[in-house]
Amino acid sequence: GGKIPVRWTAPEAIAFRKFTSASDVWSFGIVCWEVMSYGERPYWNWSNQDVIKSIEKGYRLPPPIDCPDAVYQLMLESWQKDRSNRPTFTQIVKTLDKLAKCPENLMKLAQQMTRVDPFMEQSSIPDVIQFKSFYEWLASIKMSRYQINFEHAGINSLPAVARLSPQDLLAIGIDIPSHQKKIMNSIYSLRAQNSIGSPEGFLV
Repeated sequence: GGKIPVRWTAPEAIAFRKFTSASDVWSFGIVCWEVMSYGERPYWNWSNQDVIKSIEKGYRLPPPIDCPDAVYQLMLESWQKDRSNRPTFTQIVKTLDKLAKCPENLMKLAQQMTRVDPFMEQSSIPDVIQFKSFYEWLASIKMSRYQINFEHAGINSLPAVARLSPQDLLAIGIDIPSHQKKIMNSIYSLRAQNSIGSPEGFLV
């Protein structure tokens, strides 16, 4: 057999190489997360082994910034460990159809976690490779154009970056919504990876 795309694959499909419509639903949830996070890489720069171990311990990707809560709940349902608890594609289509007909249900945004989840084992966040500098991080997300904005605000270290909020980005002159989201999604991943702020994940 060929290689399995671990980041997009359900745990049981990785373990037994058996693919079902239920494992496809898991993959749908990951693709949905990618879309809502503007193409962020699922599980960032974690190794495949770290991804597998973390999922087994209950870690799930955090909500992308400005992601409707209803959409994130659908993702979490798609990532249920017991495949029989995941929605079917028929149920997913019905849910999305209802949301499309009642867009007001998309107004409530998923809550971003700002503290460590007491139920989350610290060891379930892998110790991944670190960026060597603030400048390397900025270049990695192709946002070096804002280097001067950060420097003028006295922000030139990763710990300082990890404490930033969307309002902070606006205050230093980063006002393009798609750029704000890309930078904030990366900041959330920094917090998750380095435990500077919080695992930012959910147990299911």
